[in-house]
This record gives sequence, C-alpha cells and structure tokens, in this order.
Amino acid sequence: MRFIVDESTGKAVAQFLVDLGHDVLYVGDVMPQATDGEILKHSLGEKRILFTNDKDFGELIYRGGFEYYGVVLLRLQDDQPSHRAQIVSFVLENHADRLVGNFSVASEKSFRVRSKP
Repeated sequence: MRFIVDESTGKAVAQFLVDLGHDVLYVGDVMPQATDGEILKHSLGEKRILFTNDKDFGELIYRGGFEYYGVVLLRLQDDQPSHRAQIVSFVLENHADRLVGNFSVASEKSFRVRSKP
C-alpha cells in the first residue's frame, strides 16, 4: 500500500511501514513544514493514505471541503512511537480494505470510519 505519514505521527511510524514493505513518504523528509492542505493535496495526487495525529485534518475535510484519498487519525492515550506502530499494525491487519476513500479514527479502544462528506 501507499502511505504518507505526517510529521505529527513521526518518522518511527514511517519506518515501521517501510519495514512492512509499504511505499511510504514521511512528510518531514519530502515536504517539511508543509501546511495540512498541501499534505492532503499531495496525498490525493499520489494516491497515498495519510496517517496523522493532527485532528485539524478533520476540520479541513468536513468543514473546509478538502478532497482526500484516505486519512487515518490516531487518537491515542499512549502516544509513544512504539505504541503508535502497534495501533497502525492493528489498523492494517483488520481494516486495510476500508482506508481508501474514508476518514478513519483509530484509538486503543475503537476504530471508526466516516465516508466522504
């Protein structure tokens, strides 16, 4: 799968996804300090699912009408990089077929999917 990992989610998650064999871009490497809108546009143009910890993406999509390819928002109590990777692994193992075209929210207790507005 093709992913883009936001700076807020961290390079460790990006490397975790690379180690699993995915095609991954890390925002901090390819477009440091990009705006959230620029990240969404890049993600859509390259057909990459965005992993982020930044809830502002939801505002851009649902209030601002921004187009997107797929977004997974991580809302975690334990925000350590290793725990983020565990949740990302769970999401991929159990919900990979639901990521494209949706805005998803993953936490330790739940996984919710919202379709495009």
